[in-house]
Amino acid sequence: MEQQRKLREVLLAVSTLYVDSIDDRQVVQNTIVSMLRELDPHSSYVPVEEVERVREPLQGSFYGIGVQFQMLEDTLFVVQTVSGTPAEKVGVQPGDRIIYVEDTLIAGVRMRNTDIMEKLRGPRGTEVNVKILRRGENELLSFKMIRDRIPVYTVDASYMIGDDIGVIRINNFGRTTLDEYRRAFDSLREQGMKHLILNLQGNGGGFLNAAIELSDQFLSNGQLIVYTEGLNQRRRDAIASRRGNFQEGKLIILVDESSASASEIVAGAVQDWDRGIVVGRRTFGKGLVQGEFPLSDGSLLRLTTARYHTPTGRSIQRPFGDGVEKYARELMNRLERGELMYADSIQFPDSLRFKTLRLGRTVYGGGGIMPDVFIPIDTARFTDYHRRLIARGVMNRTTIQYLERNREELRNAFPTFELFKENYQVGEDFITQLIENGETEDIPYNEEQMAISRNLIKLQHKARVANNLWNTNEFFRIIDQENEAIQRAVQILRTPGEFERILSRPKRE
Repeated sequence: MEQQRKLREVLLAVSTLYVDSIDDRQVVQNTIVSMLRELDPHSSYVPVEEVERVREPLQGSFYGIGVQFQMLEDTLFVVQTVSGTPAEKVGVQPGDRIIYVEDTLIAGVRMRNTDIMEKLRGPRGTEVNVKILRRGENELLSFKMIRDRIPVYTVDASYMIGDDIGVIRINNFGRTTLDEYRRAFDSLREQGMKHLILNLQGNGGGFLNAAIELSDQFLSNGQLIVYTEGLNQRRRDAIASRRGNFQEGKLIILVDESSASASEIVAGAVQDWDRGIVVGRRTFGKGLVQGEFPLSDGSLLRLTTARYHTPTGRSIQRPFGDGVEKYARELMNRLERGELMYADSIQFPDSLRFKTLRLGRTVYGGGGIMPDVFIPIDTARFTDYHRRLIARGVMNRTTIQYLERNREELRNAFPTFELFKENYQVGEDFITQLIENGETEDIPYNEEQMAISRNLIKLQHKARVANNLWNTNEFFRIIDQENEAIQRAVQILRTPGEFERILSRPKRE
């Protein structure tokens, strides 16, 4: 209490006695941010104007018109309309350019994406008028839409590989994740799925309950999923029920260095109970529980209150005692140490050794989930030239230009995704245009590096075209064709005895 009183005294003195006028709100906000930075890397303050935005990916929806867009030459270009939303209902089409929102010109004025979203979104039931430029039309087209609920999906893709392997990719854990997973799972089951690859690569986490609900689908009744505990928070156990829809059958979970938090809970629970095989690279190591505390002005405090522990007792959180800056550089340090390329570069002391609960296999604590099967990061096809084309938006822009010219021809030539997947080839005209667009952005052509990255560039372009003509599910069906973790998972599932060999009780020495 004494220290709290001291802080109030300082704020009062600054507010009433400081030599110049100050912004009280900014001073308090900066004080809160500085205080939280001293605690841990994940406690945070969310200003009132950002609360709704940061919650959207987890809440599962927002209110707007339902378009996916990109900025092309300072103009909002509609990439896709979301099924069943106001934009689709009134006839907005992929390829349209939104020129006006109400009476505000948004084309050619370098407006930020966040400002555009502010104009398109709003309370449910409110009206928004837009004017659109459509290829082949001489005049702007006017559309009136009534804002409605727009779903935010956490399952990016679900599809079959062959006759019996299903793939489900989850991008984060939100309120709707379990329902989305169940729909995807049921659909794959109807198509003959016997084995499941759950792709959590790049999944940064989300709601704890969503991770618990998903883990419950794979574990048996009474098995511990995760427990949380903190100095001022008593231990709380999450226990699996009988409700799981895939408690038997071969399960492989894909992770990488960007899989964090809720992803690590699922991977850790499956690994600790020897329920499935974890494939990929060591996960991020974010195992701190944040409680949300609304503040009086509508802003939000996210305060770390406990730690996640896997069923064997492993703490998911990696150390952060050396400061936030070193913590933030951890992934770069892993790359520099060779950890992302060589499994034997990762050393664990005996004190971090744990035994799985059914088979007694060795697993390790100390931050993150170390996979059972290591997949090195692919650096062979990436070049500085390719990275610059991506970072400057040249790849996206060139694909959009290509689609503007060829959309109808593509739809006629490939009425189904399967035809597109098997027969579409990226022509040299796209590569030529990409090189020219790069040079306009001061990215000089590098023939040697283009030769290295050419096939990757073609794959990414084909995936983006598929996303534009269909959706994200089709994007991943293309891009995953060269996902080495998926290839290894399929090999494990199709090689007789391989899954059982990896997931077996260690021999006694």
